[in-house]
Amino acid sequence: MRIGIPRALLYYYYYPLWKTFFEKLGCEVVISGKTTIDLLDKGIKASVSEICVPIKILNGHVLELLEAGVDYIFLPRMMSIRKGQFFCPKFMGLPDMVRYSLPGAKEKVLFPNIKSLSDDISDEKLYYDMGKTLGVTDKDVRESLSGARKVWNKFRSFSKKGYTALEAMEYVLEGKLPEKQAEDIGVTIGLMGYVYDVYDDLVSMGIVDRLRNMGVKVMTFEMMDETMLDRELDHMKKRLFWTFSNKLLGAGYRFLKDEGIDGIIHVTAFGCGPDSLIGKLMEIDSEEYGKPFMTIRVDEHTGENHLQTRIEAFVDMIYRKKTKCIKEA
Repeated sequence: MRIGIPRALLYYYYYPLWKTFFEKLGCEVVISGKTTIDLLDKGIKASVSEICVPIKILNGHVLELLEAGVDYIFLPRMMSIRKGQFFCPKFMGLPDMVRYSLPGAKEKVLFPNIKSLSDDISDEKLYYDMGKTLGVTDKDVRESLSGARKVWNKFRSFSKKGYTALEAMEYVLEGKLPEKQAEDIGVTIGLMGYVYDVYDDLVSMGIVDRLRNMGVKVMTFEMMDETMLDRELDHMKKRLFWTFSNKLLGAGYRFLKDEGIDGIIHVTAFGCGPDSLIGKLMEIDSEEYGKPFMTIRVDEHTGENHLQTRIEAFVDMIYRKKTKCIKEA
């Protein structure tokens, strides 16, 4: 049986878990290709114009998997992984939106309802009903998830050592160790952004590699401990409703306080409501801390040269500021 997993949204956070789970059940896992302009165009045509870019991209990936003739497409309904916090409504309604808007998808979408108290979503009870659809036993589901949980924990541990989500995936799934990155100019950037914005090459236009090629060290929220991120929000009277938005905001506050972080870049996709709130909070607080902050808002029309020019100017400004302070000291 061939199970399709779109290379979009939380693929960049949970793929090691999902891939291992299905393969241990004896399924063949098929992932869609990297996001291209053609794929995005297909997703745009299949989406309402008001929806955000990541969802348009997701639709393009689902269409590609349907064309590939997979038996099922795995598209879980992500509801909550923290008590009292939730995912964006688009995530919660995503399986229904795809099933009833994309031709041929209605009978092919597997959508377990994911509700957990932590990032670990490997509770077998969440997947039993899906297992019945696949014709496997509850025991098969339990045993497959047990192995998948170990792989995912290894993936997260490797991420917390400072490696990107893509590097950690290659390590745990393929045994490929990432190359050591050169850091020549002594600048460290805190890069804020959801994993599906930061690691989709079409959305971010490879911003991590661009920064690294400039000799910049990059830190992202998934490289940080969840408990520490949570603690950074203790001063808030009321936290945000959305868990991954809280992760980003916690990382942002840590970046502001950390003297080892020289500046912050927020990558956000046009049309993201939660990000508009996070961006405004960071703009206000970055002025208070005197730390350089820049927002890069991308949509399907954003140009690559525009991005390159902005990050080069931002990094150059920080470098000049640092070298001036060192000379004056």
